[in-house]
Amino acid sequence: MNRIIFIVSLAVLLGGCDQIKERMGMPDPAKQEAEGKAVGAACRNAGQGLEDCYRANPDTGKAAVYAGWKEMNEYMTKNNMPVIPPNTVMKTAPTESVAPTPAPAAAKAGH
Repeated sequence: MNRIIFIVSLAVLLGGCDQIKERMGMPDPAKQEAEGKAVGAACRNAGQGLEDCYRANPDTGKAAVYAGWKEMNEYMTKNNMPVIPPNTVMKTAPTESVAPTPAPAAAKAGH
């Protein structure tokens, strides 16, 4: 009887190992790979470039994002699918524009 209780309790404990790892903060590589592929595929479907996708999702693995983007690109090309633009505009960091500065008046007077 004790042996049966031990086996059942062991099975219950071992069945929750993935939950224990998740709560301890140990990432599941297969889950991260799948999420990265999903992000890459979504970026390609929305017509975003690969670099834009990397910038928008810095915490996602680049290899997985590339794999998902590439798979979706091949799928869309094969099936002649158009790009589906997103309903919202992606906010990116503003880029600095370099405007020409006018020459000082003193420098012009010397010519």
